Amino acid sequence: MDLEFGRGMRSSPQRDSWKTTLLLAYQSLGVVYGDLSISPLYVFKSTFAEDIQHSETNEEIFGVLSFVFWTLTLIPLIKYVSIVLRADDNGEGGTFALYSLICRHANVSLLPNRQIADEELSTYKLERPHERTDKSRVKVWLEKHKKLHTALLIMVLIGTCMVIGDGVLTPAISVFSAVSGLEFSLSKDHREYAVIPITCVILAFLFALQHYGTHRVGFFFAPIVLAWLICMSALGLYNIVYWNPHVYQALNPCYMFKFLRKTRKYGWMSLGGILLCMTGSEAMFADLGHFSYSAIQLAFTCLVYPALILAYMGQAAYLSKHHDFYSNSQVGFYIAVPDKVRWPVLVLAILASVVGSQAIISGTFSIINQSQSLSCFPRVKVVHTSDKIHGQIYIPEINWMLMILCIAVTVGFRDTKHMGNASGLAVITVMLVTTCLTSLVIMLCWHKPPVLALCFLLFFGSVEALYFSASLIKFLEGAWLPILLALILMAVMLVWHYTTIKKYEFDLHNKVTLEWLLALGDKLGMVRVPGIGLVYTDLTSGVPANFSRFVTNLPAFHQVLVFVCVKSVPVPYVFPAERYLIGRVGPPGHRSYRCIVRYGYRDVHQDVDSFETELVESLATFIKLDASYRCSEASEQQAGAAPLPEDQGLTVIGCSHASYDLQDSVQHSAASVEMTRRISGGSDDDCPGGGGGNGAKQVRFFIDSHVMSPGEAADSKLVAEELEALAAAREAGTAFILGQSHVQCKPGSSLLRRLAVDVGYNFLRRNCRGPDVALRVPPASLLEVGMVYVL
Repeated sequence: MDLEFGRGMRSSPQRDSWKTTLLLAYQSLGVVYGDLSISPLYVFKSTFAEDIQHSETNEEIFGVLSFVFWTLTLIPLIKYVSIVLRADDNGEGGTFALYSLICRHANVSLLPNRQIADEELSTYKLERPHERTDKSRVKVWLEKHKKLHTALLIMVLIGTCMVIGDGVLTPAISVFSAVSGLEFSLSKDHREYAVIPITCVILAFLFALQHYGTHRVGFFFAPIVLAWLICMSALGLYNIVYWNPHVYQALNPCYMFKFLRKTRKYGWMSLGGILLCMTGSEAMFADLGHFSYSAIQLAFTCLVYPALILAYMGQAAYLSKHHDFYSNSQVGFYIAVPDKVRWPVLVLAILASVVGSQAIISGTFSIINQSQSLSCFPRVKVVHTSDKIHGQIYIPEINWMLMILCIAVTVGFRDTKHMGNASGLAVITVMLVTTCLTSLVIMLCWHKPPVLALCFLLFFGSVEALYFSASLIKFLEGAWLPILLALILMAVMLVWHYTTIKKYEFDLHNKVTLEWLLALGDKLGMVRVPGIGLVYTDLTSGVPANFSRFVTNLPAFHQVLVFVCVKSVPVPYVFPAERYLIGRVGPPGHRSYRCIVRYGYRDVHQDVDSFETELVESLATFIKLDASYRCSEASEQQAGAAPLPEDQGLTVIGCSHASYDLQDSVQHSAASVEMTRRISGGSDDDCPGGGGGNGAKQVRFFIDSHVMSPGEAADSKLVAEELEALAAAREAGTAFILGQSHVQCKPGSSLLRRLAVDVGYNFLRRNCRGPDVALRVPPASLLEVGMVYVL
């Protein structure tokens, strides 16, 4: 499956034209700003749910408006648009983008199978090369303490859990607030029996459409949000002019201090409702990869920000002349809507709430897929819903769980106050995590003075900490829900990640030597059967223990043997031409190879047909390149250079630019693939941090088989035989050999460890997708080898 990478690579020096920027800005309305634009539906209602006493001076309503104005100005406009959006990872944004940037500039990653070759990827670019970067004290301190690596990952996982929690709460509060406009057209007896059921039906319909993919209905989104923003602006201007033209005075920050001084405890608690005005700000950064910095900046500053300010000012102008609404539950968006246009506004609001909910649901799918790339989430089935737009995915299990939880929240809470308290805590926690990670990016990636990063952290962190405290105090009034969800998700993620790392260490300790593999051919009764055997392993060197278990019980293995390691690297995308690292395991006559397949945290795994085809093409290309390299290596040995050991050379193979006829000989095939790197020296598995090992960069050169040296021509017959053997094995069929693992703790382990591994991990393993589903292995070609891991 060929995927588009263009939208994910906005960091190229080539700038978009103004027409392209305008088009992207228009398209971003439906994807990025759906959640942010519907916040006026519930902000004032959630804020005045507290017992705030009002007065004729309007200091309370003006104070709330002042808080809303300066919150929107400081957080979305200054923090995100001006600063955080610049901390992109090859054009990608979000929590994982910040984390991957930090991991590339400092050795703080917990993923054990990093390699030096990963740094040669096009998307693995640094602001400064490692050898030119002066290590700051903060960087040395972070790299030295292993506990800080774990704390950094836990911080990222907390942000991830809160995003997932927001995926539960935002659709519920958005759709419920939009449908609550029916209260003005129904009697008091019918409200309870209409609003909740209609909200649940809309939510069920929304989640039922997810498997079609957002690209099929995406062209409807931008016009809906644009119409909604224009509608809010028009209503705001009408209320300002008609009710209180002097409402602009509330923009003076002095009203914030007057509000807190007068309302005291209840005013501070009401900040939990005010912070809902910036719900969806994180989407500007998270969806950066689908658009561009200039497009998102243009859309927010020229349209979204003014429309939101006008909407809130209009509501404040209306409330300043209608104090009787303070004491009841009707303080909300619809009270400021004239009766003549209330029904059209209600329909438009419901459509806009669906669009806003769609954005956070898609974001939840995306962040769970990224969590899998860090081995922090159980395997789930990921469906790519678009062949053209990269990153649009659908996860069936998560979709239905979100639907059940959304409906349960709606039926359980039944009011905007509790939903707002829960949603506010989730939103502000994600923002605090982003602030902390961005401050590290400023120091480690941008190489700015630590004082500047500290100022960023203290200024925006203090503002967000104030809102966080106001949300946390409402623990019993709804804020307990995102905390409960986060604790459950954190437990699942930490158990899965911990056990996965321990399994890797077990495999590393019990891997089989190369000499053992080479000696198998001489043992009595060992048979090489026709076909290609793909042995999946997490190791990037050595022979995995599951293969030794396989040949011990069944003394035969395939004529062509390939040890496949599918690994994630801390970059958003890996281009197809750089995805495959191919090397030999043993001498050419053994027909054994190693293939490392690299994916970024936003990549979706290929289907098995394209993967198998590209793998065989990569092997064919490697065989041709390796023959030429061995000729040059022989010349170097004659000159006195040391030879490369077997199973230590890896070559980057770009298979997407050409296809090869495996029946052709070397003389009649053209190979113009660039050999970018060969790795020699110590094994990367022996250096989990990826910083060890002796790397020897080779001069880049192109191989053209029509221009061959005499040494290459002498070996052409052996190369042709190897290619023919590969073609014959492909015709015979491919078998996928995977380990079926059972994990148990060592005797004498602590109770907590036994609960995490023996109970928690094994329960998740039995009830989640197997590795064959995640790797898209066809059941008819699957061979599973049982392995017992004693951790």
